[in-house]
Amino acid sequence: MPAGLVAWVAAWALTGPVQGWAGVVAVGAVLACVGAGTAALLVSRWSRRSRPRRRPRPELPETVRVGAARPTARHVVVALACLAAVALGVHAQAARQAPLRSLAGQGAQAELVGRVVSEPRPAVFGDGERWQVAARQVTARGVASSTAGLVEVTAAGAAPRYGATVSVSGVLRPVDAGDGPLARLTAAGPVAERAPPTALLRATHTMRSALLEVTESLGAQARGLVPGVAVGDTSRVPEAVDEAMRVTSLTHVTAVSGGHFAIVVAALTALCALARAPRALRVGVVAVAATGFVLLVRPEPSVLRAAWTCAAALLALALGRPSAGAPALAAAATVLLVVDPWLARSYGFVLSCAATAGLVLLAGPIARRLAPWTGRPLAFALAVPWAAQAACGPALLLLDPHVPLMSVPANLLATPALVPATVLGLVATLLAPWAPGAALPVAWLAGLATGWIASVAQTFASVPGARLPWPAGPLGVLALMLLTVAVLALVLRRPPGEGWRREWREAAPRAVRRVRRQVRRTTLRHGRVRTATVAGLAGVLLLAVLVVAVPRLAGAGHAVPDDWQVAACDVGQGDSLAVRTGPSSAVVVDVGPDGAAAGRCLDRLGVTTVDLLVLSHFHADHVGGLAAVLRGRSVTAALVSPLDEPAGQAAAVRSALAAAGVPVRAAAVGDVGSAGSATWQVLAAVGGARSAGSGGGDEGDGANDASVALELRTAAGLDVVALGDLEEPGQEALAADLAATGRAADVDVVKMAHHGSRSQSAALARHLSPRVTLVSVGADNAYGHPTDDALALYASEGSALVRTDECGTAALVGRDDGIGLACG
Repeated sequence: MPAGLVAWVAAWALTGPVQGWAGVVAVGAVLACVGAGTAALLVSRWSRRSRPRRRPRPELPETVRVGAARPTARHVVVALACLAAVALGVHAQAARQAPLRSLAGQGAQAELVGRVVSEPRPAVFGDGERWQVAARQVTARGVASSTAGLVEVTAAGAAPRYGATVSVSGVLRPVDAGDGPLARLTAAGPVAERAPPTALLRATHTMRSALLEVTESLGAQARGLVPGVAVGDTSRVPEAVDEAMRVTSLTHVTAVSGGHFAIVVAALTALCALARAPRALRVGVVAVAATGFVLLVRPEPSVLRAAWTCAAALLALALGRPSAGAPALAAAATVLLVVDPWLARSYGFVLSCAATAGLVLLAGPIARRLAPWTGRPLAFALAVPWAAQAACGPALLLLDPHVPLMSVPANLLATPALVPATVLGLVATLLAPWAPGAALPVAWLAGLATGWIASVAQTFASVPGARLPWPAGPLGVLALMLLTVAVLALVLRRPPGEGWRREWREAAPRAVRRVRRQVRRTTLRHGRVRTATVAGLAGVLLLAVLVVAVPRLAGAGHAVPDDWQVAACDVGQGDSLAVRTGPSSAVVVDVGPDGAAAGRCLDRLGVTTVDLLVLSHFHADHVGGLAAVLRGRSVTAALVSPLDEPAGQAAAVRSALAAAGVPVRAAAVGDVGSAGSATWQVLAAVGGARSAGSGGGDEGDGANDASVALELRTAAGLDVVALGDLEEPGQEALAADLAATGRAADVDVVKMAHHGSRSQSAALARHLSPRVTLVSVGADNAYGHPTDDALALYASEGSALVRTDECGTAALVGRDDGIGLACG
């Protein structure tokens, strides 16, 4: 375990900004390892020679102390060896990645050759798909170089098969450092398949595809969850079920990891035991099955961790030695970090290791403490999700600043269905290519089990307060860690015993009597102490009221609903709109004027990932708050106005996005795509000389009528149209285009153009006919926004008007057939 922790810390540090020091660290660790090993060997030999042949019995404790020093020295040597191995791995891989990183930093046109190593996902822009390639060669400017590293490729049409060797050309773009790809590439042409996948990978692809075909006729949750539980394919999981599973921490059901391996290994071991197979045959059968399972579900970081931990356990079984969970986990993690040090920054790998460590180290002690109260079966059932949640909580907080209060009861009820769902799903997967008629009833039975899991998730997710908002960032993580340690210390501090409850019942009255006697003594003999104590307690209570209660009461009725879908941020005289795409992600349209208002609004909404950043145009009241939005958030892609006016602000925005590693694309009418759970389409985006000469508004630069007008559809079914700062000519052109195509008629929400200026199109308002109109405007602004004419125009269409100068940040929620509003 110490060596594993050293390897992890070293991998995390050396894959960051200090990557250039990896070679120096490697040399230093090798020298230190040799020195420590030599010193330990000399000390051991000296102690043996100086030890008397017959040692009196009273000196036995000293012998124990001498022997106890040896494991410590061995731990130091092994930890230094792991540090050296990780540093050497970083140094060697960084050298191979250098050509790819350099070309990506230059934005070079290049051709990649590599192997497809991920299943496809929808593209951020357009109708294509994106997938990852493990590049082995890059050709740019007529020079071919050997390289290594992951590149995310976006290409039109169907993605190539997993495991195929392909060549693809396009412009390389850099990305932020992390566990994911080194660069992004948008294919400039068709993707050429140079070599097909191996026969084994083709077989797994056939099984995955056949399972999807067999489950196509099942209900919505079954057609999504059965492939998810069996092979980790979550492409068809309904958004409502996916969201509920996130809220209740049940995503491990479809994130294939250690639990699935345990089920597979346990089932095979039981079958081998029934067949009375010898030990060698058992090890071979489990090893082959585990390898095939990894290929079937794809070697994601969590799957690799589970596979290598399983390998360590199989090695112990083959050698006839008992397997220990903590050393097996540490050995598996260390091997993987030496092979791929960037795994130290992978959330999937971190959560997998943390959950396993929690189960290994905490589940047993917690179960023993709870057993006298609940009995052993229920104690163990409660201990498993509690231990996993305690270990994973701080890491999960970095992804979503909420604490899932319903995770333990939801997992307690849902986990028993995971075994039949996994086993039946795998059986259906094996049968699907050869006997689809037999696979269908098996998949249907698996669907009954996944139906129970989905019902549990949705029931507990709908409980008020299922997720407790928590401070984001390092301080929030530290606070949760301290709270977790305090609770565990309170639970684990007393040794378990069958008479625990009886002892408590006997001890409680005695404690109460002692407290009463002490109070009487304090009252009679130490009046000043009593007064000071009472005053201190009163002060603490008053402080708690001032710090905790008063802000909560002052904010009563102004909290953002947990299920918000659309939010118009109060950024003063400017625009910033957020459309939710996941538990902690959103599409953000504009970022308001200079300052931190937009960033604070997104923090309050719990948005840590911006799936798509849309900057309608480059006026300061729409792009000034970009720095605050980028700070502490991950931005997947940006869509900007095709007109770079004002030129200085446009250049500054593009520079800031490039520095943050955000891919940028100029919008064009008809562009479509998906962002998380939402879909979007560009309705208007006019650039060039045409817009510069028309409809410029007060600024006169044409940027207003070059605004990107966007239509979005949320997972809850709300249709949202954001109109930027389109002036009346631009709105009239948009109205004519929408009337001709029949798009965006009778929508749910419209963000009114140009803060409610008098330049509004009656034809566009009539066509959109929104149920709710959001007006983003600053209080007492000098422009007279919003005008009475603009408000009357949309009110005449039966629209409810919501103004940020009156409401503050306006959060909309789609519930049943209505739209709810929360102001604050």
